[in-house]
Amino acid sequence: MKISEMAQQLGWETLIMPDPDVEVTGGYAGDLLSWVMGRAQAGNVWMTIMTNRNIMAVATLAGVSAVVVTEHAEIDGEIVKLAEEQDINLLRSAQPTFETAYAVGKLLEK
Repeated sequence: MKISEMAQQLGWETLIMPDPDVEVTGGYAGDLLSWVMGRAQAGNVWMTIMTNRNIMAVATLAGVSAVVVTEHAEIDGEIVKLAEEQDINLLRSAQPTFETAYAVGKLLEK
């Protein structure tokens, strides 16, 4: 499933989506950046509450299809700009991380 389709179906807010056609192959939920770097897989949607600039570096290293910031956490404009510069899809969900991850899992099992 394309990230743009997933975002639309799950009602996520699009902050920046430079690559709307990237395929989502799975999901990863986590907030400890070093843990995510070693465990998230390319193509995953990464769901996190973290909003500091380091999430862009981790997203690039892991090769995720998108970063979804959960719980409608505030995201600084600098982060959106970094996502744009690094071609990282950055979205926001109003739901908690667990509910967001559950919804992703349900969509991907279809």
